[in-house]
Amino acid sequence: MTTEEKIFNAARTVFQQKGFAGARMQEIADEAGINKAMLHYFFRSKEQLFKAVFLNAFYQIAPQMNEIFNSSDSLFVKIEKFTENYISFVKKNRFLPAFIIQEMNNNPQFVKEVLSNEARPNPIKLIKQVQEEMEQGIIKKMNPKQLLLDIFSMTVFPFAAQTLVKGILEISEEEFEVLLEERKKHITEQIINAIKR
Repeated sequence: MTTEEKIFNAARTVFQQKGFAGARMQEIADEAGINKAMLHYFFRSKEQLFKAVFLNAFYQIAPQMNEIFNSSDSLFVKIEKFTENYISFVKKNRFLPAFIIQEMNNNPQFVKEVLSNEARPNPIKLIKQVQEEMEQGIIKKMNPKQLLLDIFSMTVFPFAAQTLVKGILEISEEEFEVLLEERKKHITEQIINAIKR
């Protein structure tokens, strides 16, 4: 494992536990088994490291999403696969949704740069498939973008607002984990039941 890979793994662990605000560069260096000077040699600031870790994770999930969007599977199978893959991925990278929301508010240019990359998730083929399945009478008439928004929001929200969710529902971390696993099937069923004829 390279030093950079050690840093990414350590940073992911610390950001997961402490969030961006609570994480310290010294903690990340300790977790990676290197000194702080070495960490700063690779990444000058915590923000630079956080963005690098974010991009590393984002460009892991983007190809998976595009593979689902562009496959020959039926729309219902794609919904199931997307929900399963996305929730599983974000469970391993809990800091991502909150970081994306933070960056959208504080640094929209960074988000714009990420989304201008050709490796970004591209749902054009999926949108076309939704339109075709509406014309064939397989699913109800709707704005395809509303369907995508429903899927994204239902999968992202529990992660982006996990402290709020756990507080309102008065559940432990263990109960929250169970709910997340249940959501894979729950979201799929909710979406499919809402759109099928």
